[in-house]
Amino acid sequence: MTSFISHTTVDATDAYQLSSWWQQVLDYVDDPEDPNEPGHEECLIISRDGRHRVLFIEVPEPKQGKNRIHFDLRPVEGTRDEEYERLIALGAKPVDDLRLADGSGWVVFNDPEGNEFCLLRSEAEVKRTR
Repeated sequence: MTSFISHTTVDATDAYQLSSWWQQVLDYVDDPEDPNEPGHEECLIISRDGRHRVLFIEVPEPKQGKNRIHFDLRPVEGTRDEEYERLIALGAKPVDDLRLADGSGWVVFNDPEGNEFCLLRSEAEVKRTR
């Protein structure tokens, strides 16, 4: 017998605002049975294929310290550097740029509430360097 991950939960100060931001980053959608609205304390977003879910839950405590778990993102289309620019335009804040001259590496960002996430090269970029 085994288990599977039902969804990933992210603590938030404003669940609606943070879920809306991540919807743009990931191209996810609301649950059609329970769409997210301002003031909701729990907001679920779902990948378009329905295989992955992220739940944002409002908590009273502020974020303290570094995340113990975080998202590693890969661009679906385009390059890591193009996706870097898109994330900046959406309001992501670069924390640590670990891109290397040979094209490898990644960038650490903060989302609007300070949660860390990383941006890796696209799968196409990785294949080109093998």
